[in-house]
Amino acid sequence: MANRTTPYGAFNFVVNFDGGETFGGFSDVSGIGTELTIAEYRNGNDRENHVRKVGGVHKVSDVTLKRGIVNSISLFQWIKDSRTKGPDAKKSITILLLDESQKPVQTWVLRGVLPMKYTGPTLAAKGGGDVAMEELVLSSEALEMEA
Repeated sequence: MANRTTPYGAFNFVVNFDGGETFGGFSDVSGIGTELTIAEYRNGNDRENHVRKVGGVHKVSDVTLKRGIVNSISLFQWIKDSRTKGPDAKKSITILLLDESQKPVQTWVLRGVLPMKYTGPTLAAKGGGDVAMEELVLSSEALEMEA
């Protein structure tokens, strides 16, 4: 695969809890990212009148997961634990991008994760083929990338 000339499809991925337990098939994962804040600093005795750029704290973006509703009691138990146990409910989440033969090619590991928002489906009796979708927003302390 070292000679690959086309990017991997964004549609082929798996989301797991730490320990490898898959907690539902998601149709969308968005917001994977990290940001390093930069502080501008100038020594008082610098001869040149310019700032130095100094790396500050980093933060991890909130990750949003979307899916059609399935019966996933482990997900709702985690939401309940987050409300009652606080920081003790933090988990690690692994997002694996798979190639066409279902082999992992890129892995993002979110550490210190708590669910910060759950949105249930919009239910409307209008008929048709609409799927009841739910959305989960995760707050994470750290992001690691593995090849």
